[in-house]
Order: sequence, then C-alpha cells, then structure tokens
Amino acid sequence: MSVIYGKIKQIVGPLLFLDNKHDVQYGEIVKIHSEDGKERTGQVIKMDENTITIEVFEDTSGLSSENALITFTEDSFKIKISSDMFGRVFNSLGKPIDINTKQELDSELLTEIDRDINGLPINPYAREYPSEVIQTGISVIDGLFTLIRGQKLPIFSGQGMPHNLLAAQIVTQAKVLTKEPFLIIFCGIGIIQDEAIFFMKRFQESGNIQNIISFINFADDPIMERLIVPRVALTTAEYFAFEKDMHVLVILIDMTNYAEALRELSSAKEEIPSRKGYPGYLYTDFASIYERTGRIKGKKGTITQIPILTMPNDDISHPIPDTTGYITEGQLVLNRNLDKTGIYPPFEVLASISRLMKDSIGKDTTREDHADVSSQLLSSYSASLEIRDLISIVGEDGLNYNQKALLKFGNEFERSFLNQGYKEERDINTTLNIAWKALSYIPRNQLFRIHHEFIDKYYVGGV
Repeated sequence: MSVIYGKIKQIVGPLLFLDNKHDVQYGEIVKIHSEDGKERTGQVIKMDENTITIEVFEDTSGLSSENALITFTEDSFKIKISSDMFGRVFNSLGKPIDINTKQELDSELLTEIDRDINGLPINPYAREYPSEVIQTGISVIDGLFTLIRGQKLPIFSGQGMPHNLLAAQIVTQAKVLTKEPFLIIFCGIGIIQDEAIFFMKRFQESGNIQNIISFINFADDPIMERLIVPRVALTTAEYFAFEKDMHVLVILIDMTNYAEALRELSSAKEEIPSRKGYPGYLYTDFASIYERTGRIKGKKGTITQIPILTMPNDDISHPIPDTTGYITEGQLVLNRNLDKTGIYPPFEVLASISRLMKDSIGKDTTREDHADVSSQLLSSYSASLEIRDLISIVGEDGLNYNQKALLKFGNEFERSFLNQGYKEERDINTTLNIAWKALSYIPRNQLFRIHHEFIDKYYVGGV
C-alpha cells in the first residue's frame, strides 16, 4: 500500500527532507505532485530514525513545504526493455527522445520486460575467463591492446582531446570476428547537445545505426539522472547479453561527469569528503558499474565495457582514473603532445596496457605472429624514444647504424601505424601488415622478440 506525505521538512537544491513516519526502503521511488499539476520522480537516497532524504530527478523549482504530495511507491526504479529499442535514442530514464529538441517522444515501446536498474556485479564464481576478440578497426587497439569480449578497458583522455571522435569511431567500426549477434550500447553522460547530435550523425552515416542503442544524459539534466544513466544502459546490456545471447559492447562517456555528479550529491548530503572532495565510496560506486561486465558460465552472451574519462589537468593519479585503473583490466591513455603534432588517435602506447590480451590472440583468433609483433613494436618504440632524447646530446651524426634504424622505425611507427583516419577501418591483417612495414626499418638481427619463422614469412626488408 502506498504511503503519502503532505509536508516537506526542508528543500536543499535537488534534495527533499521529510520527517520519517513509516518503514521506508532505501532506493525506493517516490512521485512528487505539486499544485501546478506537475509530477516529478525522486528516489530515497538516505534515511535514519528521524529523516528521509529524497533526491529529485527533475528540478525542484516551484516546490514548497506546503504545496506538494509525496507518494512512496514501494518499488525501485525500473526500465522498460524491448528489441524495439534498436537504432533509437533514449534519455536517462529510458524514454525515447528527439535528439534535436531533447523532447520526449509520444511513441511507446512494445515492452518485453521491466528490469530494476540496480543490478548486481557478476559473482566471481560464475564468471568465465574472457577469450574472444572484438575488432575495433583501430590499429593501436587491435594490434597492441586487443579488446576481449567481457573485458573492461577504459580510455583515459583530457579536455580538448579527440575522445569524442574515438568513441564514435569505435561505435561505428566495432565487430566480433564470428557471425554471432552483436549489439553496441552508447551511453553519453553529461554531454552537451552539439556532441550528442555529432554522435547520432556519425552513427547514421555509418549505416550501422540499427545495431546501436543510445542513452543520452545532457549536461543540463539533473545530477540524479547522471547517476542513473550508466545503470540504465548496463541493465539493458544485461538483458540482451544474458537473456538474448548477444555480445554487447557498452561505451560510457564521460565517467568524469558521473564522478562530479557523485561528488555534488555527496556534498549536498553533507558527507565527509575523501580525496579531492570525492566521497570515500567512489571506488565502491565505480565497481558497482564496472563489475557488471564479463562472461557468465552457461551463457552465450557477453558484456564488454569501454568507459571513457577525461583526466582533470591530465593527471593520471587523480582519484577518477586512479580508481578506474584499479578495477578494470587495463587502460588506454591519450597523449596531448602526440595530439598537438596531428597524430590521431594520439595513444601513449607505453602508458597503455590490456591485461587480458595475451591469452586471447594468436593463430586461432587473430594471427600467428600477433603476440611477437606486439611485443617487438612496444620494445622498439621505447628504444626509439630514448634515441630521440640522445640526439639532443650527441646530435644525429653521433648515432650508430642500429640507432639510426630505430629512429626511422619510430617515425614510421607514428606516421603509419599510430596515425589513422577517424573514418578509416583496418582489419587485423591490415594492422599487422602495417606493423611489419614499420619493423622492416630495423635490421633482421635486431628483432629479438620475434620468432625466426615469422621474420622469414612477414619481414619486408629493403625499405
């Protein structure tokens, strides 16, 4: 039976405070009716013996302590899920919207199921080790830090860097290397309308829009919606992965906006802050999102996740990237200096890693020489950067033959392997062939990390 309150004790920003007069549930959804006929939705986020704290999804303007009725629904927040969602755009609450006007559409989905958005992380005992590859069409990711089905692989970027282009490219190009059903869920968190329109335009141009479900939370939406939109997206992913046996790739951009909303809400609740003002439960909260990714024993479908975040002041030790790195299975880092030279995507390969890659590449999944080539590229590129530093001391004339060869390799590696058009898609064979072309600037006897049979088969030579 629903419980109705007719008096608000206090209103502070998006928060309502009520005298606690019944057994309320944490996370319970409430409906707020004002005298002007407007209905708002809220959620119980805190309670004690005396006070119930409600976070309102919409704005609280026009509400007062005397003019509202608060109805407790005795239910949690749920999203309606349907195969009718394919190719469409939804807001933070899972309702279809027109991206150009940001208005909700009248069309109703043919609902297949209602799901609580507060799903649970996958039980470690029920997990199956990820092993199959997802091809993104981007050489650096596919060749050096291969994305595996069921993996969490974040991208660390910075303000003004091309992470939006990169996200759009991954969404439009990603595919599994088998004929199994594949779905991409794009989740924009706190993005501006121009960015949302850009994403939707790129998705439509790709001709792959029918395999994409988009959830958009705008920068001017209430902070509570920013906190629930990734959960809405992941709940949808769980249904299609574990009930419909699809392989689902979830792109979350920008998790920094999510963390900022979490900090703002924590401050409004007057909680004791931790590092840089973020709540002490930042790690736990991030884990509740990231750990809803993986493979489950006995299920054909998988969920793979690429969270994208902007590092404040390009500081990789900031709590947001630092916490993310502890939870996920690797990281891809963008480099501002490479971006300034015009290289796209500007990955800082020596700061990036994919921890699940080693067990999932090779003859049966990608190509027999993949592991050796990847190892040699990273080793040789690291050596070439050291030689660039050496030039400032001894000059290029002071280098020996092998050092000059490594220098040429480093330049070719950046020019042809790292650098790639934002609409250019490369399959794994193309990526590895480009890698061999760059490695052929190095003498055969200096390729210490590649087996001789692969050198004999793929080494170009004479470049």
